Amino acid sequence: MLAPPEPTGAARLKRARLLALLVPAALLGGALGSQYIGGLYPCEMCYWQRWPHGAAILLALAAILSPVNAPRTRPLVLLAALAIAISGAIGVFHAGVELGYWEGITRCTATGATSLEDILKVPLVRCDQVQWSLFGVSMAGWNAIFSLGGAALIAILAGRRK
Repeated sequence: MLAPPEPTGAARLKRARLLALLVPAALLGGALGSQYIGGLYPCEMCYWQRWPHGAAILLALAAILSPVNAPRTRPLVLLAALAIAISGAIGVFHAGVELGYWEGITRCTATGATSLEDILKVPLVRCDQVQWSLFGVSMAGWNAIFSLGGAALIAILAGRRK
């Protein structure tokens, strides 16, 4: 049997920019879903992991709105991959704090509080406590795995030229 032809550089870049949008959108969507549907309140480091995903989504949208052969498309996709990797690196740090490998920069977070009454109602969320895990890996750990893996795949697809 004949193997299918290898995709061209433009086809790889199209795949990379689509992944650069889908990976952070899925991870950010999962985080927001766990918060607003699942009732898991984020700590401060959880919020830190969300910001780079938001930036990656904006960069990927700019790349998707650009023609695939435009000089700005590849750099936008690579910047999106970098933002996703930054979220993954923060996830590694956060997972290390949860596992007790090192101390975090912050101790805990009370979100959404504007008055003393609000402060007393809002749960205190510690960055060093795992709220949810799957197969022994916390949400921060899963974010690190998917973010770093996704960023690497996007960079490989966007970086290869024919």
